[in-house]
Amino acid sequence: MMADGHSIWVVIPAYNEGEMIARVVRSVTGMGFDVVVIDDGSADNTADAASAAGAWVVRHPINLGQGAGLQTGIDFALSRGADHLLTFDADGQHQAADLHRLLEPLRDGRADFALGSRFLGSTVGAPGSRKVLLRAATWFTRLASGMALTDAHNGLRGMRRRGALCIQLRQNRMAHASEILEQIGKSGLPWVEVPVTIHYSDYSLAKGQKMTDSLTILLDLFARTLRR
Repeated sequence: MMADGHSIWVVIPAYNEGEMIARVVRSVTGMGFDVVVIDDGSADNTADAASAAGAWVVRHPINLGQGAGLQTGIDFALSRGADHLLTFDADGQHQAADLHRLLEPLRDGRADFALGSRFLGSTVGAPGSRKVLLRAATWFTRLASGMALTDAHNGLRGMRRRGALCIQLRQNRMAHASEILEQIGKSGLPWVEVPVTIHYSDYSLAKGQKMTDSLTILLDLFARTLRR
């Protein structure tokens, strides 16, 4: 989409999201945005469903992880001349209306990065254990990155082109969520947090990060903090 002379792309990494991806893509294209879905080695119809719903599709031949999917999508959008990039999850827990909230500080020049925060906004259907782990991850990430964040593992993000050019993810799996924040902090570019709503469903909880994955990330963050 061209808005105020700017090209806006939404990057959606997806793995075996055939049941949900068309609905997610249509919710975003309905806002007028260009969408690229990175099919990360899915064994189902994710790629075909995303394409039929109106997205560009880039396929990984094997499953590499969400971090790799995000980097592929960022590179693709930049190659298409994106001025603004937004990242969005494929499992239906994000609200397309929040994309405009992320764009506001980017368009008016207040920030090069806009980071969604469920703790400034709201969560629907989140288990208490998930909230505790997210709070702990946020605390460790604040120590590791030096950024005064309220939410560390939120897939809703926005960035201007010069911000996106600073992102080079090497952590293919879930640790990318911490890595991207560290790179934002090191870039020296301005960032803001934006209130967003995360809607957890049985589907997104089943598809999302497992408790063991979250604990692994926390241990990694703790180890990084000790090394500083």
